[in-house]
Amino acid sequence: MHLARLLLAPGPDFLTHPVEEARLVFGGIEGDLHAGATRKADARTPWHARGTTIANTRQVSLVSLDELALVAAALEVEAVYPAHLGANLVLADAPDLTATAPGTRMIFPSGATLFVTEANPPCRQPGRKIAAAEGRRELEFAFVKAAKGRRGLVALVEREGAIRAGDAIKVLAPTRG
Repeated sequence: MHLARLLLAPGPDFLTHPVEEARLVFGGIEGDLHAGATRKADARTPWHARGTTIANTRQVSLVSLDELALVAAALEVEAVYPAHLGANLVLADAPDLTATAPGTRMIFPSGATLFVTEANPPCRQPGRKIAAAEGRRELEFAFVKAAKGRRGLVALVEREGAIRAGDAIKVLAPTRG
């Protein structure tokens, strides 16, 4: 598995832009919209009142080129672009990325380490962007179904360090006690 592309979302539109390198810092990717030790509770955390400040376990979003190709085929579109999903790390040679167990560590050559917190459930927001780009309104809802089990992961930064497009990623499965 390796980092095919690295993307940052610098503004509130959630659209990501390619960069060659970035720095993982405690709290996320330096300069990314999703970085921070905390975030506001939303529809993904219905056990907290919406807007409540909670720990940010969604600092970095990872997707797989292999899984995105399957989603595109299911939607009958040429491609699903990681920028429409607000993704940060686009991985190659990761056909079952979304099935990665929480607690897995992803280690980059610099020693920077991500700790996988959970699979990223699909939602309508990326579906809206895909629908607008394709001129097909039905894709907003179709994306949620097509991306189930293929939407990638979210993670937090366990160790700081530089990451670069092309980096090989060492994967350490969680230990069972």
